[in-house]
Amino acid sequence: MATGKADIADNSAKPAITLRQQAYRGMGDQSDHSVGGDAAILWRITRLVLKYRLRMSLAVGATIAAAVFQLMIPRFLGDAVDSALGLLNNSAIAEEVARQALFDAAMLLLAASVLRGVFTLAHNYGGEAIGHLIAFDLRLAFYGKLQSLSFSFHDKVHTGELITRGMLDLEGVRMFVNTGLLRLVLLINLIGAGAYLLLSSDLLLGVLSFSFVPFVAWRSSAARLRLRALWLALQERMGRLGQIMDENLTGIRVVRAFGAEPFEIGKYDVASDDAMAIADQRIKTRAISTSQMTFAYFISMGLVLWVGGLRVLDGAMTVGDLTVFLTFITILQQPVRQLGLLVNSIARASTCGARLFAVLDLEPAIADQPGASALQTTDGVVTFEDVSFAYQDADFDEASAPPVLHNVSFSVARGKTLGIVGPPGSGKSTIANLLPRYYDPSGGRITVDGVDIRQVTITSLRQAMRIVQQDSFLFTTSLENNIAYGDPWADDEMVQGAASTAQIDGFVAALPDGYGTLVGERGVSLSGGQKQRVAIARAAMLEATALVFDDSTAAIDAETERRIRTSLQAHTARCATIIISHRLGALRHAHEIIFLEAGRIVERGDHDSLIKQGGRYAALFELQSRDDANQDAAQ
Repeated sequence: MATGKADIADNSAKPAITLRQQAYRGMGDQSDHSVGGDAAILWRITRLVLKYRLRMSLAVGATIAAAVFQLMIPRFLGDAVDSALGLLNNSAIAEEVARQALFDAAMLLLAASVLRGVFTLAHNYGGEAIGHLIAFDLRLAFYGKLQSLSFSFHDKVHTGELITRGMLDLEGVRMFVNTGLLRLVLLINLIGAGAYLLLSSDLLLGVLSFSFVPFVAWRSSAARLRLRALWLALQERMGRLGQIMDENLTGIRVVRAFGAEPFEIGKYDVASDDAMAIADQRIKTRAISTSQMTFAYFISMGLVLWVGGLRVLDGAMTVGDLTVFLTFITILQQPVRQLGLLVNSIARASTCGARLFAVLDLEPAIADQPGASALQTTDGVVTFEDVSFAYQDADFDEASAPPVLHNVSFSVARGKTLGIVGPPGSGKSTIANLLPRYYDPSGGRITVDGVDIRQVTITSLRQAMRIVQQDSFLFTTSLENNIAYGDPWADDEMVQGAASTAQIDGFVAALPDGYGTLVGERGVSLSGGQKQRVAIARAAMLEATALVFDDSTAAIDAETERRIRTSLQAHTARCATIIISHRLGALRHAHEIIFLEAGRIVERGDHDSLIKQGGRYAALFELQSRDDANQDAAQ
């Protein structure tokens, strides 16, 4: 593919745009937001087009050729009119000669028209082809950028907004090639060459023919500014529509459960009305601008007809010469109407390009440091050294953001298990997110065998850290593919072994298609416990330096959880294991347990020592034991 990443994601254009800075405030990933003004954005799109020099050269050549043959039509028509009038007024010329002269003129007109049509087809095809090529490049670049941006970005930007930018905004950039660049080349050639031909033939009539151009230029500039603002507003409204639809479809079961369909429809209707209002304003602006330009064009045409007609009556010019002027003005009617489309295309491309490039220019907050090397583990000891962390928010700077963790320190070696417990919001899941560098600590450091994880490559680190998260996300594919997601080339024996470890093999065997059974979107066809076991199998199939279970057995009954823990013993013996759980029974076997409260370690020790302390852990264990006893009695 010819397009390079340096041209698609370009951080060099300045100055910054205030609106875009506000839109991306607090996203978490760094960017100077230097997408630039309209001219810089359009030039950046043009640079993408110029990567396909041969195709663009052919398209421009076809556009120029179409303009040349279109400019020939008025002259051929004028000569035909003069020839016909001369033949009619000269009775000495034979009728066959007159007919042949008219036939030759008709053939020239037909040939010029056919060639104009052929080259117009070529320029339209070339423009569309190049547009789809740069759309392909941008689509891959945009998707790749979303894969690389950090969690801090995705925490604050709605999925529906990103989908809108990757589809509607990208479409606005794609269409600029044909409706903007090539149409501009066509208009420049038609108006420039036509002006030279007409002004050199008759200065006064030439000036009258183009008297509408200054007014059109003024109206085009005013309309472009207005349309740009309207396109920006419309794209934002469409992004809001995407957000509403994404949330509704993702939570469709909640909507149905609460009978909230009328509310959701009303919410979508209000957002649609907002978008429709902006669309109406855009259409009115373009229609009014085009009507005004067309009116100015007809005034110019009327002046040419009036002044030219008087000159024909005075014998100062021939009917054929006047026909040339009138025909050329008629040819200009379509370009004048296209000026509105050209202005609209420029406004849309600059707006959509700004929104698209604003994402492409972002740099991940979490990235490999220069000279980072692959993680090499020996003893496999994972250590937190006085780690503090605060989630960044648009309303807080780094210094004032409320901390989630305060000077947390612990160490877990290969073959050992660390249990983490605490009330909601105490920072347990944050520890799981810091270990694979989804975020970086605000203070302190995390090491593996004494090496700061910020000094190793992210890819090697995340291959070593296997996280089974609270939200057991499954893809819309077969159970086999979901289990083998971390290693798509794994054989059937490895997949089935992992499923057996996660105690889901019996359930899978009972399915009609076994491991080939298709899982619905987000795993909706499975129960919560089944989804969690598939997620455990996905992690168990891979070797790891550290294995983290982030409340990943909450939907699994205690007996199944015990069997999973037994099956995982061989696996956990080869890695450091961290178990985060609200269910203290899952932590009794841990070599060390830490109790978090408000981001601080308030108790630590093994199960027995914590019970003896009689602190928070002991109180929570007693409460859960009493609840379990009550449930057993009720059954």
